[in-house]
Amino acid sequence: MVIIQWFPGHMSKARRQVQENLKHVDLVMELVDARLPLSSRNPMLDKIIGTKPRLVIINKKDLGNDLETQKWVHYFEAQGILAVKINSKEQQTVKKLTKAARLVLADKLQRASERGIQNKAIRTMIIGIPNVGKSTLMNRLAGKKSAITGNRPGVTKGQQWLKTNEELEILDTPGILWPKFEDQTIGLKLALTGAIKDDLIPKDEITIFGLTFFSKHFPTELKRRYNLTADDLELTVVDLIMLLTKKYGFRDDYDRFYDLFIKEVRDGKLGTYTLDIVSEMMQKDDEDGDD
Repeated sequence: MVIIQWFPGHMSKARRQVQENLKHVDLVMELVDARLPLSSRNPMLDKIIGTKPRLVIINKKDLGNDLETQKWVHYFEAQGILAVKINSKEQQTVKKLTKAARLVLADKLQRASERGIQNKAIRTMIIGIPNVGKSTLMNRLAGKKSAITGNRPGVTKGQQWLKTNEELEILDTPGILWPKFEDQTIGLKLALTGAIKDDLIPKDEITIFGLTFFSKHFPTELKRRYNLTADDLELTVVDLIMLLTKKYGFRDDYDRFYDLFIKEVRDGKLGTYTLDIVSEMMQKDDEDGDD
């Protein structure tokens, strides 16, 4: 598989933009995909935002495996980062995120209150890679209210404050941070969920990864969707692809099955799933630390 490197000029510009805006916000909201709570994080983010308070928003909770999602909430909290799981399409999203933001900034808000500053709106920015649902979340938070613009600190050309309610304001910054990754598995995970362009990684590699993963972690869903037996899942992944391609009447047109499988995974036809398994990711971190 080709190692994917994003255009360095774009990365530098995006990084510079976020760093310049950090001084205008109270906290950073980091948006991740519930199916990829770790793989959908930008590996440079820790360095970029430094000690700025952070809230991890695990979006698309309706698509992720609920048990694994909860494990990820605990994983982030063990690192001292509050995490909240949401479906940005739900009405209570604004209230949920406002409450979480106030929790992260409890000490700062308390100090402000002691100085006589009451009901100060929390200013934040939302950072997330493509396909984690940033646009949907921004629309949900902004609602039908007009964006606040004007000659105010932190408002420059191409930027605006979105007021969600009396307690939360979001700095809408153009441009999104893209991930830079060299780990083949992360690339395959992002490709399977549609987070990167389909032509960046061959579809046979994506399908082989997906079938192998579901056979190991979600075999019941795989058997149900494709009417497979336990013996079928004992086949090599290549033989399984041949079996399923014939089962669908595609003859030797494996590309048709690749397209079908990838689309069905993305559409949730195989049920909810999480591609980042907490126990496996922690084990990998331990192994990397031993190197």
